[in-house]
Amino acid sequence: MKATNEETLFKNQQHLKKQRAAIAHRMKKLAAKQVEITKKTNDLKEKIKKRYEDMKRVLDEDLRITLTQLDAEHDATEKLVEDRIEDCYQLTQELDQELANISAQVKKDAQEVHGQNAETAKRISETLKLTDPDLIHIDEFKNAQLLSITINLLLFIRSQIPVTKKLFQSYAADVVLNADTAHPKLIISSNGDSATYTDTWQDVPETPARFDTTLNVISQQGFNKGYHYWEVDVSEKTYWELGLTYPSIPRTGREEVCWLGRGRESWCVEYFNGDYTAWHGGVQYELPLLAGRQFTRIGVFCSFPGGLVCFLGADTMTPLHCFCTGTFTDALYQAVCPGHDNEGTNWKSLKICDASRSDPVL
Repeated sequence: MKATNEETLFKNQQHLKKQRAAIAHRMKKLAAKQVEITKKTNDLKEKIKKRYEDMKRVLDEDLRITLTQLDAEHDATEKLVEDRIEDCYQLTQELDQELANISAQVKKDAQEVHGQNAETAKRISETLKLTDPDLIHIDEFKNAQLLSITINLLLFIRSQIPVTKKLFQSYAADVVLNADTAHPKLIISSNGDSATYTDTWQDVPETPARFDTTLNVISQQGFNKGYHYWEVDVSEKTYWELGLTYPSIPRTGREEVCWLGRGRESWCVEYFNGDYTAWHGGVQYELPLLAGRQFTRIGVFCSFPGGLVCFLGADTMTPLHCFCTGTFTDALYQAVCPGHDNEGTNWKSLKICDASRSDPVL
């Protein structure tokens, strides 16, 4: 019996050693993966940075060429003005000389003096005509066209930035809220694009899908592949939660279990009285750098291949928080919580926006 026990213990010991070796090997592979991810991210950042530097060089060179052309035109016009000033100056010098000689001229024959005066008058008339400032122009039409082209270029660049906005807009998803999942104190619009809190308990059917302890509602359709981006209008609200969830999120029972981000089934960002907090797996991530900032829209981006959930202040595409799950294990549904009335300050609806047509951010 003793030998048998020792043999069993030895086998268990060997098994645990193998398991420990396997885990140690896995740790090495994870460390190598971490290095690989860091290298790829840094390489991408450097490539993108170089492209922005290239764009800056192109724009700087174009600016130099444009300003050089304007300077050349200005110099030519300024030279003409200076020449005309010189003509006037030379004539005044000659007139001064003639005035100085008037006393001598009065002794000459009156007819000769009259002839000289006529010649002088003609020269003065011709000089005044030649040096008329109204005869000197800059090409206003061409300059207006040049300014128009630069404005159009600026508008085009603005329409393309931030580049994350253009990219995420291409992933814009149609989100329709499922009224059958909404807490009875939520009013869901007929087309499923908004959720509004009310003090009145709505007369709604009891379904297993309905949240009955938290003010949540999720989308009608989920997704299990691809890239998805959506935006929610949160203006004039003092309390809200937005996120993504697996369909397995608890709908009844302890309130905290059903909240977004409190379990491993969901991810969310919460806003309450000026403070932002990210949640997943019951872990709270304070976001102090965002304290006091208010956004009109919040964007949520999900990369199913990358296992990413990212939250952004869509007004300026300001990153709020990103979660990396690695691999999602189920379909994901969009989720919103408009929050309670918060002492009368939070009656405004949460409204789903058309993320594909949101205004460019500057």
